[in-house]
Amino acid sequence: MANLILILGDQLSPNLSALNDADPDKDLIVMAEVRDEASYANHHKKKLVFIFSAMRHFARELESQGWHVIYQAYHPGNAAQSLEQVVRHVAREHQPERVITTECGEWRLHQQICQWHKSLGLPVEIRTDTRFLCTKAAFAHWAEGKKQLRMEFFYREMRRKTGLLMTEDARPEGGDWNYDANNRKKWNGQPSAPPPFLVEPDDITRNVIDLVNEHFPDHFGTTGDFCYAVTADQARQALAHFIDVALPGFGDYQDAMSDNEDWLFHSVLSPYLNTGLLDPLEVCDAAARAWYSGQAPLNAVEGFIRQIIGWREFVRGIYWLLMPDYAHENRLNNTRDLPWFYWTGETRMRCMHRAIDATHRNAYAHHIQRLMVTGNFALLAGVRPEAICDWYLAVYLDAFDWVELPNTLGMVMHADGGYLGSKPYAASGKYIQRMSDHCQNCHYRVQETTSERACPFNSLYWHFLDRHRDAFAANPRMTMMYRNWDRQKPEKQEALLARAQWLLDNLDQL
Repeated sequence: MANLILILGDQLSPNLSALNDADPDKDLIVMAEVRDEASYANHHKKKLVFIFSAMRHFARELESQGWHVIYQAYHPGNAAQSLEQVVRHVAREHQPERVITTECGEWRLHQQICQWHKSLGLPVEIRTDTRFLCTKAAFAHWAEGKKQLRMEFFYREMRRKTGLLMTEDARPEGGDWNYDANNRKKWNGQPSAPPPFLVEPDDITRNVIDLVNEHFPDHFGTTGDFCYAVTADQARQALAHFIDVALPGFGDYQDAMSDNEDWLFHSVLSPYLNTGLLDPLEVCDAAARAWYSGQAPLNAVEGFIRQIIGWREFVRGIYWLLMPDYAHENRLNNTRDLPWFYWTGETRMRCMHRAIDATHRNAYAHHIQRLMVTGNFALLAGVRPEAICDWYLAVYLDAFDWVELPNTLGMVMHADGGYLGSKPYAASGKYIQRMSDHCQNCHYRVQETTSERACPFNSLYWHFLDRHRDAFAANPRMTMMYRNWDRQKPEKQEALLARAQWLLDNLDQL
């Protein structure tokens, strides 16, 4: 036997670098469901079902192509409970010349794998993950010498590199790089929200559902109504569905929230991108073709492509550039624990309840629910970054450390002092009212600020600005907010701060 090739649960791609130049007649593939990876966070039950089922389907696909795959299915009684133990056991039996793997997406596991050559007594080759457009080294080179990194400029480089939505003379299609200003409409029920793409679980998935229900009964969420794609073919069908029925409305309503709709016009393709079932360029090319053919407007297509080749690549670059110290950033010195209703959804704040309820049922909520509802509340309440980061990593189907940590710690919590975002995404209840219909169904009153029924976001917003004035008053993008605060009469300021302090002292009662 020549090589032992380890494939991880988020590396389910036939074009994986670990498979380059591999020989099915000589090399052995190892895949494993292990306790250490399944249980280090309170992973949503649907997340476990999705990853385990997608892994099993991919292993079957590899075997159909002639590969010899050793696959360990999850069981609490397995002798090997970590990836290293699995690899050691297989290596002892088959005596490979070396172990080959593609670089993983988490610093914790990366550090472990980097030491395996010592414990295994074998060379361990870690190859670059070529599924991304920008390598770690290329991003570090781009970032070198810059005091602050801005996604917009990185995104333009990625547009030039890929040629996506670029004219023959190297200009952006339509004349502008970014159409985000056109993508902030409230959705009032028209056009109708398209139906989501659903997949009926097959025997493999149903077996995994039974496994998760049996062995992970206390994990967050439910396995009921599992409907996600678990193969590359199904993921491509999900992509085609999005292009056909949802992309035309995605641009206008990508920031909208609805009290009655979980999915609206969102693609829900990030789980497939982040596990390798879809290739990012394949997805972006499909969206670009929709604009060139007149099937979708430019603001929708550009906004969608920006999320993939801009933001997705950008946060990965930041993660690997700044880890491991980045995970411990807490520039606002937050100390508060995560309110318990993040795990139960039992709160009278309608927007929070709906976002958490959707998360509990689907292992999914779209980016505005994450940023401007659950994230905004954690920011205003001063929750410890580690606590809210752990929650996002656990509860979302698409959450892997490289993408979750910068988004949560940097963008949501502004815990990195503005390295990732130039201003905190703090907002009062007025933003939620402007972008949703949650407020009309809420126990609290968004128009009020200091009464017992006043929307908690309102006074917490002013309390946040007041307690962090030293950090933000000089920020040009925050000047107007502080002017508005300073215009208020002292007695109004006092009442707002008192209301906010009561809320902070009684978070679990909201």
